[in-house]
Amino acid sequence: MSTIHALKQLRATEPEQSPKLYANRVKVYPARVRGLFRRIKWFLLAATLGVYYLLPWLRWDRGPGAPSQAVLVDMPNRRAYFFWIEIWPQEVYFLTGLLILGAIGLFLVTSLFGRVWCGYACPQTVWTDLFMWVERAIEGDRNARIKLDQAPWTGRKTLLKIAKHAAWLAIAAATGGAWVMYFNDAPTVVREVFTGEASLTVYFFVGLFTAFTYALAGWAREQVCTYMCPWPRFQAAMLDENSLIVTYRDWRGEPRGKHKAGTSWEGHGDCVDCGQCVAVCPTGIDIRDGQQLECIGCGLCVDACDTVMGRVGRPRGLIAFDTLQHLDACAAAAAPLPAGPARLDAAAAQPVRLKVFRPRTLIYAGVLGLVCIVMLVAFLMRTTIELSVLRDRAPLFVALSDGSIRNSYTLKVLNKLHATPVYALSVQGIAGAALSAADAERGAAGALHLPVRPDAVTTWRVHVTAPRASLGAASMPVTFVLRGQDGQEVARYSSVFLSPRP
Repeated sequence: MSTIHALKQLRATEPEQSPKLYANRVKVYPARVRGLFRRIKWFLLAATLGVYYLLPWLRWDRGPGAPSQAVLVDMPNRRAYFFWIEIWPQEVYFLTGLLILGAIGLFLVTSLFGRVWCGYACPQTVWTDLFMWVERAIEGDRNARIKLDQAPWTGRKTLLKIAKHAAWLAIAAATGGAWVMYFNDAPTVVREVFTGEASLTVYFFVGLFTAFTYALAGWAREQVCTYMCPWPRFQAAMLDENSLIVTYRDWRGEPRGKHKAGTSWEGHGDCVDCGQCVAVCPTGIDIRDGQQLECIGCGLCVDACDTVMGRVGRPRGLIAFDTLQHLDACAAAAAPLPAGPARLDAAAAQPVRLKVFRPRTLIYAGVLGLVCIVMLVAFLMRTTIELSVLRDRAPLFVALSDGSIRNSYTLKVLNKLHATPVYALSVQGIAGAALSAADAERGAAGALHLPVRPDAVTTWRVHVTAPRASLGAASMPVTFVLRGQDGQEVARYSSVFLSPRP
């Protein structure tokens, strides 16, 4: 017992060491890089931001009384306009179809080319690239920014920081303002914002998107891709050994180490361990460690490594877009050979071949094509006139003094045109049935002439009166038919006519 007591006393005197569950963020300082993939990123950045900021200002003539903005989501009037296309709330399935197309298209592109969306077109990537460009322009490249952050606060450092954050806030405010323009007429809402005439809702959303853009692109940056975005978590399900991704060809680069100019490369890999691939990475990872969750597939490490290979006189492509299958084949071809140039010659005989037609890509392409066909057919078959009829439930029917039976219906005509046509309404299914409605003219063959409002839903209360002799059952089918001025049928709706039991 004395031994156990002594051990307890010893443990009580030892300091408790709890595991660290949280680590402070290690700030990433991406360096400037030049190369093919950097130029592609600049081009896509300019194209996507140009579309985002300028598209609300594009005009489109839809006639009198209609908004002239080419792309507009008109929430008060419940419309969405995209150039010549006008989407009504009843056609929300088009939005659903577009979301499905976007998801399946992203799956297909990821299975073929890896995370090209994350590296080139994701809004987080695009705005972060823009913010980092502003940061480099004001504070300098990687080493200058590191020294500036480590230096004590001086007048120069304060001015540089104020200038950088002021530029970030200006970009963020332009981003929030542009987003609001997609829901309001652009020239009008800009004038109202700067004159103080805009609504509180407009100011709220401008401020909200300004704050989010400033926080995510200026401060969070790679943490959004690593911790907040769900896409890296399940992207592995879209990838396989034939997907084209950013890889480090270790069969060629190892053993890595410093290399002096003029010395032999025998027994030495092509990687000179310069660290440039890490310095330019926007998420701060080392691609030489293999595939990682943080890699967004931007290819900037490829540009940096190719530049270094050119300087040391080695072939480009030590870091490159490659498939895991080709990487393993090259490693197997180079393994039996001694380190040095012979390894490269043996493995280079196997060119990279992207296997496009694979089970997963065929499935994605098939689903994508099917959804496209369904969306196209639905769009081509959409009508400009829709008819809906709701029968009154109280009372179910009314027996008139002459013995005839009357049912009442609420009829709605959805007119998607910006014109005021007059349609002829008739009823079929019951012999001798007659139509009547307040403020509606009666035309030939007992049809009612119904004028409808442009780009709106017009509601009518319609009565159908049928002789008792024509009613062979307590419930009989009846069809309302809507015809245009040319006599052609434009819409029909089936309902029932109720009467006492015969």
